[in-house]
Amino acid sequence: MEHKKIYNAMELKTTKGNLIIEGPIPSEQLSSFEFHQDLVAFRPPAQQHKALIEIADLPEGRIIIAREFNTIVGYVTFLYPDPLERWSQGKMENLIELGAIEVIPKFRGCSVGKSLLKVSMMDDAMEDYIIITTEYYWHWDLKGTGLNVWEYRKVMEKMMGAGGLKWFATDDPEISSHPANCLMVKIGNRVDNESIQKFDQLRFMNRFMY
Repeated sequence: MEHKKIYNAMELKTTKGNLIIEGPIPSEQLSSFEFHQDLVAFRPPAQQHKALIEIADLPEGRIIIAREFNTIVGYVTFLYPDPLERWSQGKMENLIELGAIEVIPKFRGCSVGKSLLKVSMMDDAMEDYIIITTEYYWHWDLKGTGLNVWEYRKVMEKMMGAGGLKWFATDDPEISSHPANCLMVKIGNRVDNESIQKFDQLRFMNRFMY
């Protein structure tokens, strides 16, 4: 499968300053930008910056960023699911995962997450993919936001909804381990029925296990 990446951009005006939301960004360009020190959700900023550069080099890897001047203040990643996860077991070339989304505290509540997803989906090539994201409450910044799990989940659903992702049922043990966890999915309009059936089998792998 050919992985096309068509660049899109928009300006987001916020009360905290104006941002450029753009991508997919090639690795050379990502290297040239500063990476904000408050982007610490997944690993230390320098390591996360390096990880994004590596993802951008993958054939299917996509990084959409929010930047203030020359500094990245938010991003979203798309790549193939981790080989250890059930979602990679179907070896589907047209299934990619929204792996991480992060925005610095200063710009939270300014629709940056929604804008990152909107720009991601402006690329027509995304209609060739089943896009998934797995939401686990233990990854959420409940302390920093002061929200409880249900309030945070509502925020996540709203944000993912801006990119056209909807809640889908699954028997995945990690997702099923807490009612706030969820699988969200967008099926591109050019995805064939065979791929959708294959994906349904991945969603319900324990159906016949008693």
